Amino acid sequence: MNLSFWRLGWRTLWRDLRSGELRLLILAVTLAVAALTAVGFFADRLQGGFQRDARQLLGGDAVISSDNKPPAAFEERARALGLQVVHTLGFPTMARASDAQGGAAKLVALKTVEDGYPLRGTLRISPAPDTPDTPTKDIPAPGQAWVDAALLDAIGIQVGDPILLGDVQLKVSAILVIEPDRGGGFMNFAPRVMLNEADIAATGLIQPASRLNYRMAVAGPEAAVKTYVQWADAQVKSNVRGVRVESLQSGRPEMSQTLDRANKFLSLVALLAALLSAVAVALAARAFAANHLDDCAMLRVLGLSQRTIASAYAFEFALVGLFASLLGVAVGFGVHYLFVALLAGLVDAALPAASIWPALLGVGMGLTLLMAFGLPPVLQLAQVPALRVIRRDVGNLRPASLGVLAVGVAGFAALLLTVSSDLTLGLIAVGGFAGAVLVFASLSWVAVKLLRKSVNETTAPRWLVLATRQISARPAYTVVQVSALSVGLLALVLLVLLRTDLISSWRKATPPDAPNRFVINVMPEQSDAFQKALTDKGVAKFDWYPMIRGRLVAVNDKAVSPDDYTEDRAKRLVDREFNISHSAKNPQHNIIVGGQWTEEEAGAISVEEGIAKTLNLKLGDSLRFDIGGVQTEAKITSLRKVDWGSMRANFFVMFPVSTLKDVPSTYMGAFKAPETKGFDNALVREFPNITNVDMTSTINQVQRVLDQVIRAVEFLFGFTLAAGLVVLFAAVTATREDRAREFAIMRAVGAGSSLLRQVQRTELAGVGLLAGFLASIVAAAVGWALARYVFEFDWTVQLWVPLVGALAGAVLALAAGWWGLRDVLRRPVVETLRRAAS
Repeated sequence: MNLSFWRLGWRTLWRDLRSGELRLLILAVTLAVAALTAVGFFADRLQGGFQRDARQLLGGDAVISSDNKPPAAFEERARALGLQVVHTLGFPTMARASDAQGGAAKLVALKTVEDGYPLRGTLRISPAPDTPDTPTKDIPAPGQAWVDAALLDAIGIQVGDPILLGDVQLKVSAILVIEPDRGGGFMNFAPRVMLNEADIAATGLIQPASRLNYRMAVAGPEAAVKTYVQWADAQVKSNVRGVRVESLQSGRPEMSQTLDRANKFLSLVALLAALLSAVAVALAARAFAANHLDDCAMLRVLGLSQRTIASAYAFEFALVGLFASLLGVAVGFGVHYLFVALLAGLVDAALPAASIWPALLGVGMGLTLLMAFGLPPVLQLAQVPALRVIRRDVGNLRPASLGVLAVGVAGFAALLLTVSSDLTLGLIAVGGFAGAVLVFASLSWVAVKLLRKSVNETTAPRWLVLATRQISARPAYTVVQVSALSVGLLALVLLVLLRTDLISSWRKATPPDAPNRFVINVMPEQSDAFQKALTDKGVAKFDWYPMIRGRLVAVNDKAVSPDDYTEDRAKRLVDREFNISHSAKNPQHNIIVGGQWTEEEAGAISVEEGIAKTLNLKLGDSLRFDIGGVQTEAKITSLRKVDWGSMRANFFVMFPVSTLKDVPSTYMGAFKAPETKGFDNALVREFPNITNVDMTSTINQVQRVLDQVIRAVEFLFGFTLAAGLVVLFAAVTATREDRAREFAIMRAVGAGSSLLRQVQRTELAGVGLLAGFLASIVAAAVGWALARYVFEFDWTVQLWVPLVGALAGAVLALAAGWWGLRDVLRRPVVETLRRAAS
């Protein structure tokens, strides 16, 4: 024959499309590409939005941020380089309406600004809620405040009314609509109050332990900004503590933890869909190759070369992969708009257009997926001899096919790691599935060997004997089937566990008596009066601790700096001030896990075990803190386990003494507020300098955000669920023709349809039980790794998971078998035997 490979490829492609033999391959590739590109387009647009708004998010070309006023040298250097400089100050506090307006109070994010603010971006204000906004180059005049519209409703005031902040009363003169450097479009739970920096001193709100955030923005020529950033970075690394340099290159504002975890969840689900699709493609390709044995043998008889046959099938698969990939990209592009809609309020809906890279990556992933897992068994067709056709076997993989498989699998794994939002996430998902396949294959092989020995054919029911023979007669097929089913069930069980356990841990409910109020900035001279006020108002139980701000400066007489650590969390902890407290008695909700807490032990401290591990601290280490300019040194004598989700007052470091002399401090309290109407307002009126944090409303807001995130994640779960069902279907139907021939022979020698139906159900249920049990065990291990190392949840594996997983595996295998094998027992015996003989 003198037939070119591309003509042969077109002909076989058209024939296979009409016969439906490519349907499963196209579906698997489309699902994988759609899941990956949906996440890819969303992440690409989000990244584009960050880059577009980078200067506005910073409020300048670079920002010096610190929790103390930055050294004067930073401003002097900036002005020497010809840069503009603007200072802002922000911190949380309580705002309240006057008694004439009801006296309602609300936690706000206060911010002071000066002339020239903002250096980048534009402020937009409106004269009243729900009215058109306009840009402005002004800032609030002294004695006035601009506020978020939400604050007006919260405390029942209007524009023009007074608002009380600490010891002063300001006039609300405008609604703040857009504040450039507030953030990247994420929901900010505390309403903003902006005032002129000239008014802050009179409020009396700045106290020794206040959580202040000083920001100095600079702007100017690019070269000067670059020089300044390099100088500032050098200063911070050398001897300046507590100062952070944010620039377009290094200081993009961090995404909120909620959205970061949502992105990881989305990436995980997309990775699972791709991994499942790889298994489905491999199973479908093997069935495709088995169905084309006779065709290839005939082409070989007619004189077509092996090279032409191999090239034709490679051409056919390339076209199929391209079509399925483009279809998946189109579906993914449409789905990513649903992510934007589902996460409305968390991300800015006016994101820039997506780039071409997610589409190119999706097409590359689809082609790699099909070529890596689909082409190797098909390439065997070019080398099938006549004897091999008669035996109805493709044969072992040849070197060429093994090479294609090895290169393809490596490329597929590399692409998966590339698209994962977190390297650890990608390694656990890809490595976990690769290891799971080996575990499934090994254990299923052992199970098949034990099965035949465990069934006594003389006493066991006939249907059980036949089912056992069916499974043990094809050990290789059974291992492939169990392994494929296990991989599919692994992903499904893992998703269920993540949904029910990880997400529920994320939004774990607090105990009924847990505190729902936190009060900070209570001055020492107010301590007794404040506690009495709580008691008089019906609060019988509350946490009450002094709060001290201190910076770790030395460990065992060796100065420490962020550069001494490689972990990001350790760098942040060393670079910031700690919340420190003291108490003669160990808090009841803290557990001593190392050393001993000795009441009134001078020169001793107790450290939370997590921070001790992060900073490589151990019992006996000597720590030196800078507390308000006073150097204080103590030795670690105990380690505490702290439940940060307990809604109690918790501290990283505590001195086991009742008093600490010559140390500036304020007090904080945590308590469950009574249901009395006006309780919070009365408390703030009596103590106007305090910050009263109502955790009830904050928790409700967080829960609403989590609901949005979970809806987006569960939407993508549909892709993985579909991919898992495709794998189940492909695994169950992979041996359909072999089953049909075997059942035809049994029926020819007198076996009834009811008996064969029992045999088929028993075989499917047994394979499903084994696959579900193995999948659940591995899913628990992978889920634990993801919980600990990626999502940072505390997670305990439930003992009932393997049992439920095994039952679910049996049910799904039976369902897939009913759908995929329902025509096997209906097919006439003569037709089946004729097919086998042809």
